Amino acid sequence: MRKSSVLIALLCALAGGTVTTAPPAAVASPRAQATPSFNGTVWAIAFRGDVVYIGGSFTAVSFRGRSFPRRRLAALDARTGAVLPWQPAANGTVRALAVAGSAVYAAGDFDTVSRLRRDAVARIDATSGRVAGFAHRVSGQAATLAIGNGRVYVGGSFSSVDGVERRNLAAFSHTTGALDRSWRASAGGRVRSLAVTAGRVYLGGEFHQVNGARSADRLAAVSASSGALVAGFRPQAPANVMDVAADARGVYTATGGPGGRAVGYSPSGAVRWTHLFDGDVHTIAVMGGTAYVGGHFDRACRHTSTLRQLGCPGGYTPRVKLAALDGRGRLTGWNPRANGKVGTHVLTTYPARHRIAAGGAFTSVGGAGRDRFALFG
Repeated sequence: MRKSSVLIALLCALAGGTVTTAPPAAVASPRAQATPSFNGTVWAIAFRGDVVYIGGSFTAVSFRGRSFPRRRLAALDARTGAVLPWQPAANGTVRALAVAGSAVYAAGDFDTVSRLRRDAVARIDATSGRVAGFAHRVSGQAATLAIGNGRVYVGGSFSSVDGVERRNLAAFSHTTGALDRSWRASAGGRVRSLAVTAGRVYLGGEFHQVNGARSADRLAAVSASSGALVAGFRPQAPANVMDVAADARGVYTATGGPGGRAVGYSPSGAVRWTHLFDGDVHTIAVMGGTAYVGGHFDRACRHTSTLRQLGCPGGYTPRVKLAALDGRGRLTGWNPRANGKVGTHVLTTYPARHRIAAGGAFTSVGGAGRDRFALFG
């Protein structure tokens, strides 16, 4: 941890409120390093060692006075910020990225990558950028993906894959690339986010049933091997779930609704903590027990909240588009301050290097120019 507890306390004071902070070792540096500028929104980020892969709606990346054509996919050196030669080209917005071994998986609104037919999902070599033979017919849109248990899990708004009925959820073999016909989870509405553990796949979105069970509303868990609903996970999400993350302690969600919320749940779905903001929380990522959140909020409650709470009886404190919460849902001193009406769409952590990356529609962080991408740590 680069910043001392004294500095974190000072940041809290400058933010205009008395805030209980997390242990300082849990929080990344709030200072964003120099990185390239993107000419369109960044929607997806994935790390592979010192390389960070980025997806979105951009068509060019600029760094140190030079512009590089990059059609919705790019790669950077996380140590220096330099733009790498990796440049597969998607013909539509890239919404999600995930890395496994030497493969980068992408999902989004595209139907070709580097002029090869790839309908909403693609596999790309992490070094060369060559598009691999992972080609499927998806009848709808893929919005999110996650990798684990030898599978690539995909969620979104679709009705079939390769002519096989798959309602908004599907899984593929990471080894062969084939559709996993034994994994048969289905959701009754759009799946916006997935998080994978050793035995479960957590899904969040706008659905009101999973596998026909109406008890699974907006947030659910299914078996990582079969897709069967995990009956022991019974959360009560207060609004549409825009993002979901998981670690050994439990599950974390970013929600919209009347005032956005970040919520921490136990593995059984019991609420551990809730924190209310004055705008939607779009994204959440966890590192070292700290939950990092982004969205289009400008303020956060000074104290933790209840699941149904509206407004902050204890008052608000500034947290513009980015914030961090400790293991009990309390605000930390991490306060980078991004700008823009929409703000932050995606946060991704890389614990091995204690890094966190943010993407979205912002153009500055901490008063310094950071066009749609920022890297901390």
